[in-house]
Amino acid sequence: MTDRLVIIGAGQAGFALAAKLRALKDTRPITIVGAEDVLPYQRPPLTKKYLLGEMAFDRLLFRPEHWYPDNDVEIRLATWAEQIKPDSKQVLLQDGSVLDYATLALTTGSSPRSLPATIGGDLAGVYVARDKRDADCLADEMRPGRRVLIIGGGYIGLEAAAVARHRGLEVTVIEMADRILQRVAAKETADIMRVIHEAHDVVIREKTGLKRLLGKDGHVVGAELSDGSVIDIDFAIVGIGVAPNDQLAKDAGIEVGNGIIVDEFGRTSDPSIFAAGDCTSLPWQDGRIRLESVQNAVDQAEAVAAVIAGGNAPYDPKPWFWSDQYDVKLQIAGFNLGYDETLLRPGSREGAHSIWYFKDGVLIAVDAINDAKAYVTGKKLLESGGNPDKALLADASADLKQLLS
Repeated sequence: MTDRLVIIGAGQAGFALAAKLRALKDTRPITIVGAEDVLPYQRPPLTKKYLLGEMAFDRLLFRPEHWYPDNDVEIRLATWAEQIKPDSKQVLLQDGSVLDYATLALTTGSSPRSLPATIGGDLAGVYVARDKRDADCLADEMRPGRRVLIIGGGYIGLEAAAVARHRGLEVTVIEMADRILQRVAAKETADIMRVIHEAHDVVIREKTGLKRLLGKDGHVVGAELSDGSVIDIDFAIVGIGVAPNDQLAKDAGIEVGNGIIVDEFGRTSDPSIFAAGDCTSLPWQDGRIRLESVQNAVDQAEAVAAVIAGGNAPYDPKPWFWSDQYDVKLQIAGFNLGYDETLLRPGSREGAHSIWYFKDGVLIAVDAINDAKAYVTGKKLLESGGNPDKALLADASADLKQLLS
């Protein structure tokens, strides 16, 4: 018999879970299984400061190598789980070895959606932006004067566009929906971000999909778009969303549905197996959501760690997100799912704006663009359950502090 905790997935959630257990003085043996060949690291700076050459990779590591043996945490790199056997409480790894567990945590994250090979998705020079290997490949491609096509006008695509322009590339973004950020933000936020990108000479083509990528000698050289036009490119970045890595759980008979189904304590349908992070479908108000964010990965993983250590506090998500593009910081508090009204408020300085989302008259989220005061105020209101006076909110000369009184 063993009391070992096995964590499958060495990303933000997997590391946060192990670190929190040790902070709680839990001494059970822990093994982390990670598919990459490097120690767990922060992902947000990977496609920003690291890709721009402003941050060395070792600064992205959560902890130095000695932290793991010092804390009795075994980490197996370049290794992945091929099968979970819940009946015998074993994990079978790709190298044929077996890990016995008393408790299992799935922090398998998500994977970028790729283009079908039938439209050129398998050509060389077609990338996603997810891990260190992707960032290293993109760093080699991003040279001044080269032409990049970014497929998808969500946050991933727009952040990639900002980095590419910073490095002197010619950038075209295509978005098949009516506008950029259609799935994740209001029209007001999209309009502001579009103006910012176009001011940096990014070509944004909305209502424009990809018909196929064109190749020569196995490498992408162009793209035929849905409007019949053809553009020449040197490489492409695909940013069309991510899918939860839940197949391993599904194959083991664990309940899934757009992610691994967990309760408010992070437990799956198997009482010995927990899950946290991007791979999970978690309770939210009267339904379920997947929160694709570093904040949720950390908070949910730490809540799961506390339960594993003997606690019984449910995880109550308080979503917040951010996106850095050029010198613009977009901060988001709350979750705008189902909003039916928005209010645009100018900030107190040039270039600052906030967009306030309401559902049935109740505040549910805030987008703050270079407006930290609006972000902090909105976050406090959401966490306290407060609802702002819309007349005061609409008055740009009013002090936001009045909303908290």
